[in-house]
Amino acid sequence: MSRLKSMIAAATIGAIALGTGMGISSPAFAADKLTILLDWFVNPDHAPLIVAKEKGFFAKHDLDVDLIEPADPSAPPRLVAAGQGDVAVNYQPQLHVQAAAGLPLTRIGTLVATPLNSLIVLKDGPIKEIADLKGKKIGYSLAGFEDALLDTMLGNHGVSIDDVELVNVNFSLSPSLYSGQVDAIIGGYRNFELNQMEIEGKPGKAFYVEEEGVPPYDELILTIRNDAVNDPRMARMMDALEEAVQYLVNHPDDSWNAFIAAYPNLDDELNKKAWADTLPRFALRPAAVDKKRYARFADYLKEQGIIETTPPLDSYVAVIE
Repeated sequence: MSRLKSMIAAATIGAIALGTGMGISSPAFAADKLTILLDWFVNPDHAPLIVAKEKGFFAKHDLDVDLIEPADPSAPPRLVAAGQGDVAVNYQPQLHVQAAAGLPLTRIGTLVATPLNSLIVLKDGPIKEIADLKGKKIGYSLAGFEDALLDTMLGNHGVSIDDVELVNVNFSLSPSLYSGQVDAIIGGYRNFELNQMEIEGKPGKAFYVEEEGVPPYDELILTIRNDAVNDPRMARMMDALEEAVQYLVNHPDDSWNAFIAAYPNLDDELNKKAWADTLPRFALRPAAVDKKRYARFADYLKEQGIIETTPPLDSYVAVIE
């Protein structure tokens, strides 16, 4: 479920209570305000943040955190870079692009530590292997990074991207596959699209990008302005998140109950299945970073022509002490 796949307006960015400095405190409430701009509407991918808020881990570390759903999913990193928000939930591939473009953003944490993106076909359909896609139609929502993924995955099986027909299906990925409009889709999330297809009675089969020639990467990360790296709230936020994710994996049922108590509209079969499938993908050490892994992926994006330069890694990846 790529976060850029719909125009759903979950909330308005204009309602954000901006907080780029230390939050304003009152004698009755000493916790520091912190605004986290989500990448998309609340969903199980955000479980560590929700658990940290609902189970009191943020409060334990003297943080009063607002989680803001964006009207425009592409806006949060730009808003944080402009000082209009404290933290943005972001994507590692996008961070490399943003850094190469000179956006003053730094990665300080990871939420989902594996790719979720995948190439999906119908489980009982005629496509059994990626090589079978030669001469077939592949649906996509967004050009650019997904094209690079597809080019790598096809090339890994002796098929050129020129050997397939790319069809822009906008935000209708799964339905385009159900209806036979396309033979495969790129950009489907393995924890959402696959479950959605199963629920609809049209089970899918996923080919995982990291098993098909694409270097592994972090799907969801936390980014801040470069000049906020030494903000003491950030270290406390990361401590709270580590405690929250440990609680989440130790007490998944209680964490799920806290999640749906906060967002009762998400209490359905799809989100429950997605919750279970996303659980093993959360970063158990959210502040830790494998810089070699990040450098390798930056080189991959440059080789694919997605970015022209690879800025020094330390200029946009940090470990908060």
